[in-house]
Amino acid sequence: MPRKAAVPTVSNGSYLQGQANGRLSSMDSGQSALEGKVVLKKKVTLLRGISIIIGTIIGAGIFISPKGILKNTGSVGMSLTVWTACGILSLFGALCYAELGTCIKKSGGHYTYILEAFGPLPAFVRVWVELLIIRPAATAVISLAFGRYILEPFFMQCEIPELAIKLITAVGITLVMVLNSTSVSWSARIQMFLTFCKLVAILIIIVPGVIQLIKGETQHFKNAFAGNDASVMGLPLAFYSGMYAYSGWFYLNFVTEEVENPEKNIPLAICISMIIVTVGYVLTNVAYFTTISAGELLLSKAVAVTFAERLMGNFSLAVPVLVALSCFGSMNGGIFAVSRMFFVASREGHLPEILSMIHVRKHTPLPAVIVLHPLTMIMLFNGDLYSLLNFLSFARWLFIGLVVAGLIYLRYKRPDMPRPFKVPLFIPALFSFTCLFMVALSLYSDPVNTGIGFAITLTGIPAYYLFIVWDKKPKWFRKLLGK
Repeated sequence: MPRKAAVPTVSNGSYLQGQANGRLSSMDSGQSALEGKVVLKKKVTLLRGISIIIGTIIGAGIFISPKGILKNTGSVGMSLTVWTACGILSLFGALCYAELGTCIKKSGGHYTYILEAFGPLPAFVRVWVELLIIRPAATAVISLAFGRYILEPFFMQCEIPELAIKLITAVGITLVMVLNSTSVSWSARIQMFLTFCKLVAILIIIVPGVIQLIKGETQHFKNAFAGNDASVMGLPLAFYSGMYAYSGWFYLNFVTEEVENPEKNIPLAICISMIIVTVGYVLTNVAYFTTISAGELLLSKAVAVTFAERLMGNFSLAVPVLVALSCFGSMNGGIFAVSRMFFVASREGHLPEILSMIHVRKHTPLPAVIVLHPLTMIMLFNGDLYSLLNFLSFARWLFIGLVVAGLIYLRYKRPDMPRPFKVPLFIPALFSFTCLFMVALSLYSDPVNTGIGFAITLTGIPAYYLFIVWDKKPKWFRKLLGK
């Protein structure tokens, strides 16, 4: 089925979304048609791009509970190996996205690349699952961590009430939505500040860990590979945990059209960010093991807090605050990036047209941002969030594997496409195979949860034919969709 874009696109990569009076401009009226247009401006510099990637990758996981990898690998040495391998594998995936971002200069990330390579049906299914389940659930989960840790210093001697956590979480979610609806520049500046806070938090853990190593505190590294043998099913789950901790390297590709000099800045931002995050993650885990044994780490509810309490005394009170700021940065970066996917999907006619509207003064995709607010609140107060994420974690890697496989396909389908940045073919081949292999193993090792996630994903197919292909919709139905 031929695609019809919801709005025209101007040659510099910005979106022509109407003049100040709300009407679409005519593309036939020449230069005058471009005067007064409302566009998303190129405000993402190299430094802001790095802050988007690092600020979204580093969330609560590295501070709270890296025990998922240790539990499924069975030893300190193997867990550090998996952390390193996941960092390298994520770098491979990020390099593939760097190539896609420099040869397909459109925002939208996964959605856009699947649309270019494989057509509208799989692209619609991707944005369908992201809008209804993945992004609201993921935002609610990281927001709950924000709510819990921002309240931690006030409830040192007792359990934090669940209602208090959810209420402060709701405030945090609303604040992020308002910020991203108000100003791209302020959202980017706050993201840079929060990224700085995350790196400070990691250094607060790494530096005492290095001092412990210098003092000879290496007893937990002796016989590092001794312990429970990792099972065949455990290693894929360990990689899932690791890849989840590194996920976020693809978010800059969601805002490609807002990046200054994308041919240069996208590859640079991705490479710099992934090196910083991988080194930081591995050294943070090494620091943990200088003070905490493997058994103690598995029993700890928040590893960073346990570590800080043992080495820093009263200063450990700062750690929950830094974790909360880290979570807020992940919330902000995720909303900033994913709203652009919905914006582009609406522009392509796959979501209601209102989601492709831009605020005439603030130049933000306001409807694409706030559409997530009610869905996230529903998830926050009603959903079994962690089970939901387990259902759909496979879907994320299925589609990311599909995107990178699409890179290989485009090499043969469109060999003449300009590629300012090009990776060796073995990198996308290895990465896509690994993603699809993890998905297949998850179907085998956890068929119930993965099967439910698979069924939820498949609902996108009838939805596509109902909302997109079916031409004889009733008038009220077309009006509801903004057609």
